[in-house]
Amino acid sequence: MTSENVEKDGSVNLEQEQDSFAVPETVNRTLISGLFSSQQVDKVGTGTTTRKTVSKTYWFCQEREDGIVEVQPLNVNNIPSGPKNEIPREDLIAKFNPEPEYYQKEVFPKIKELNSSLKRAEEQRKQGAHYSAEFEFQQALSVDEENVRANFGLGLTYMERGEANKANDMFKRLVGLEAAFTPEHKHLFNEFGINLRKSNLFDQAIEYYGKAIDTAEKPDENLHYNMARAYFGKGEKDQCVKQLQEALTLNPNFEEANKFLEYLNDAEAT
Repeated sequence: MTSENVEKDGSVNLEQEQDSFAVPETVNRTLISGLFSSQQVDKVGTGTTTRKTVSKTYWFCQEREDGIVEVQPLNVNNIPSGPKNEIPREDLIAKFNPEPEYYQKEVFPKIKELNSSLKRAEEQRKQGAHYSAEFEFQQALSVDEENVRANFGLGLTYMERGEANKANDMFKRLVGLEAAFTPEHKHLFNEFGINLRKSNLFDQAIEYYGKAIDTAEKPDENLHYNMARAYFGKGEKDQCVKQLQEALTLNPNFEEANKFLEYLNDAEAT
């Protein structure tokens, strides 16, 4: 049969596959990445008035090394947005159609524009131009309200400006975004959590790290350590000790956690 591989630039490469032919491990297979569509046929009306309607949904698809394809729908602005679903590569080939022309004409320019806004916003925030950064982050959110980089960036901007109420609003939005806690956003995630604590938003930091612990792919001693620091800032020593002990259970050689726990024990002894 024929399968269609879509490159990141939207172009399509055709490769011949035979069901009875096993591809040798030494052969490099191009991972699928690009825009695809699926169709759904629905019946409207009854009897002689029955008619069929066909709806098309566009998906941005990226194949992983394990053969699973992550598919993400486009929003009304033609931006890949929202939760990603996972399907086998075979299902993508069998049930979806490649859309390289639509990608080049409608999707790629929008993604490029969004990334430019995010890049400008992040550069301006680092330079301390917080109001310009806010404008650019808001521009990004106007076309993709679930964009993780924009939500993190705007939240950090508000904290750096000392606007706790606005920062708290962004915190509430972020804890509702599952994508905010995925490994690809770990750098932004860490920076946001640290700034919550430094902004004395201790309750938010504790909830934030609690959500991270619950959604982590595997136990992470650093999350418990960071939660311990938030509890310490809030003045809840017992909870702080509990989180440090959790961290040390996961990693007995965690030097910072050992020193922190030793400091708390010494303080209690005096």
